[in-house]
Amino acid sequence: MPVSSVVLITGCSTGIGRATATHLAASGCTVVATARRLEDLADLAVAGCRTLALDVTDEASMRAAVDAVEATHGRIDVLVNNAGYSQSGAVESVPLARTRAQFETNVFGPLRLTQLVLPGMRRRRAGRIVNVSSMGGRLVFPGGGVYHASKYAVEALSDALRYELRPFGVAVVLIEPGLIRTHFAATVGAKLSALGDGAGHAGDAAAVYADFNDVIARGTVAAYERGPMARMAGEPLDVARTIVRAIEAPWPRARYTVGTSATFFLTLRRWLGDAGWDWFLRSNFAAPKPPAAG
Repeated sequence: MPVSSVVLITGCSTGIGRATATHLAASGCTVVATARRLEDLADLAVAGCRTLALDVTDEASMRAAVDAVEATHGRIDVLVNNAGYSQSGAVESVPLARTRAQFETNVFGPLRLTQLVLPGMRRRRAGRIVNVSSMGGRLVFPGGGVYHASKYAVEALSDALRYELRPFGVAVVLIEPGLIRTHFAATVGAKLSALGDGAGHAGDAAAVYADFNDVIARGTVAAYERGPMARMAGEPLDVARTIVRAIEAPWPRARYTVGTSATFFLTLRRWLGDAGWDWFLRSNFAAPKPPAAG
């Protein structure tokens, strides 16, 4: 895609989205950086980005944003679906409402935005959809079932779209970061602590998995701050640079992994197979503990 491309990016208030917006703006692209709260984007406006309020869980907000960009700039060349978060916790312990909220942000929002920008891209026979997934879209860590399920869904939709849109000149690319130093770990902890009230749970799930979920929360923070996994963590700029490569490439790859941790764990998962991966997880992660008999 040319450097003069019009790029719409979601989730720009922090982390990967913010780094991508500033990096693309510096390269000469017309960047429309979005977030739910416009006030979170003030410094991006100073950096040369156009800013727009966009809530990926709200149909009217998504329609209004796409219409505004197309009315102002005439087109959207690239959509970067970056907005997302992690709802962690043992699957049984996560209320269904929270699972639905996870999919609204991580899956249905990006899917709907893609549907909204595609008519213009198809008419021009050109465009690019960049979906920020995760190494967690191709493997599963304990306590992350709901989050991983959402990223697996993004991977499947992207694979289908890549095939369907090729005849129209629209490329679909997956970005698969490993551990990246953002607010991800803090968000995991906050979402897990909110499970403690038991609201919306069936039976005694909240109590049964309370200790396990607490270990997952503390372990996630530790993985980003210390130990061997922390040493493999990358920065948001690493992902931003990869997204720019995927946008600028004449023939982009289907997938771009980002970071040492993604390469390591995806390779390990492939080599070990299902039984070997389960053994690796049992050897390195806590497991739920059934209550004592009697």
